Amino acid sequence: MARTKDRQRALARAKLERQIARRAAAARRKRQIQAGTAAGIALVLVVLGGLWIGGVFEPDKVDPLAQKCAWTTEAAEGSKDVGRPPTEKILENGFQTMKLTTNKGELEALIDVSKVPCTAASFTFLAGKDYFKDTKCHRLTTEGIFVLQCGDPAANGKGGPGYKFADENLPTPAASTPATDPSASASAAPPAGKVVYKAGTIAMANSGADTNGSQFFIVYQDSTMDPNYAVLGTVTKGLDVVQTLAKAGTAEGNTDGAPKEEVVIQSLTMSAGEPAPSASASTAPSASSAPSASTS
Repeated sequence: MARTKDRQRALARAKLERQIARRAAAARRKRQIQAGTAAGIALVLVVLGGLWIGGVFEPDKVDPLAQKCAWTTEAAEGSKDVGRPPTEKILENGFQTMKLTTNKGELEALIDVSKVPCTAASFTFLAGKDYFKDTKCHRLTTEGIFVLQCGDPAANGKGGPGYKFADENLPTPAASTPATDPSASASAAPPAGKVVYKAGTIAMANSGADTNGSQFFIVYQDSTMDPNYAVLGTVTKGLDVVQTLAKAGTAEGNTDGAPKEEVVIQSLTMSAGEPAPSASASTAPSASSAPSASTS
């Protein structure tokens, strides 16, 4: 009987030992799982912290200039599509020189990029694509306003680059109507709501607000107009070229039409950004039919 009890006690002890061993193993596994989970969480936190420091989770920074220079598609009759200007790394400051070589002579104009970053970017892009090469200056006005209009690949007032962009550097109109002699020159104070675009001003032709494209006009004599045309820059050399051909008038002998002496742009180039020259002309004007374009 004693032997039976001893055997039962031994079996019970062995069973207890197995239970203790299983519990110990389970406890070890639990500790290992917890330790692994903690290590994984710590690693994730470290990685996330690094990404946060690196700015990955910061909201996308929107470049306000890229938003402003929105090249909106506007395909129309006479469009010459050579692509779109860049939306990044647009020059914002400094000056550029536009050089216009025509069959009648050369002109140079100074552009203050800080006033017209999008317009300057568009011209720089188009110039790099030889967009203006062999295009005609299709319009000359000799009464009311005095401008030579160019930049239309179709040479009919309807052509453009296939995109449009917003107005920049619009002049400020006169606040009140001055008491002036009707025979006074256009350089006198303009009527209310008007501006004087000074001789030498280069401005953008358009078909309404924010419809700028490739067409522009050169003012060869002070002209009073609505303040609706973005001022690109000022002629610093060669304005006499335009003034001379303007004396020949239009092909039809009227006051608004194709120049009698055909004007062809052989090349238009834009310099890289440069500091302000020692003596620069102002790009703003002291600011009949107006310079317009169906797709400017």
